[in-house]
Amino acid sequence: MTVVLLLAAPTAFAEGSQLYDPSIKHMPKDGIVKLYGAGGPDTAFRKVADVWQQKTGQKVEIIAGPEKTWSLKAQADADILWGTSEQSMTAFLETYKTFSSDQVNPIYVRPTIIAVKKGNPKGISGFEDLLAPGIKIVVTEGAGVDNTSGTGTWEDVAGRLGRLSDIEAFRKNIVSFAKGSGASYKAFLSQDADAWITWPNWPVTKSADLEKVALAPERTVWRDVNVALSPDADPAAQAFLDYLLTEEAQKIMSTEGWLR
Repeated sequence: MTVVLLLAAPTAFAEGSQLYDPSIKHMPKDGIVKLYGAGGPDTAFRKVADVWQQKTGQKVEIIAGPEKTWSLKAQADADILWGTSEQSMTAFLETYKTFSSDQVNPIYVRPTIIAVKKGNPKGISGFEDLLAPGIKIVVTEGAGVDNTSGTGTWEDVAGRLGRLSDIEAFRKNIVSFAKGSGASYKAFLSQDADAWITWPNWPVTKSADLEKVALAPERTVWRDVNVALSPDADPAAQAFLDYLLTEEAQKIMSTEGWLR
């Protein structure tokens, strides 16, 4: 008997290759510091930007959401890109050609957590509770077409102890592989889910619907938020990045789970 394996040829990250427009000239110097990236860090960044604007009078715009909603503008006028993980920033660099890997600076980290319904009606206290039959779990995945920090986090959490049975039981309980954290939040509500593997900022910013359950240290996966400064950026952009690392800014960022 002859067995034939058909292997798909490697392809570039779909979002990056499709979004890049070589006709756009990158000209960010317009007197406004503009940061672009995926949703999540934006809520804390806006808090920091509000304080910095009050101190300096310099205007800062935080533009966040699914990459396809802001990509063309960012290619034209982004002073700063942020990546919600290293793998997502690497994908961004396929599209935003003015930026390069040696400009990327990791600035904060945060741990994976379990978001549960407000009040935690299922009494979920840790990872093992997610393996019980009937628990409905949402995970965030790029699915090869979306650039998101959540890609791979659920399997990293489930596989941390090297037990295939954990991954199998966890996977059986997944009711949604949502493309992006915003989509995951909507799926959590629409699917009446019990748990979502995500980041600490979501239970903070969506506290009417969610609360946080910490994962044990041996299950926790940490990913960073990183920034890249355009070589053509407004002069004030570097000053804002410097402020973003100050003790004052760190206190603001920590309110949504971001740590240095």
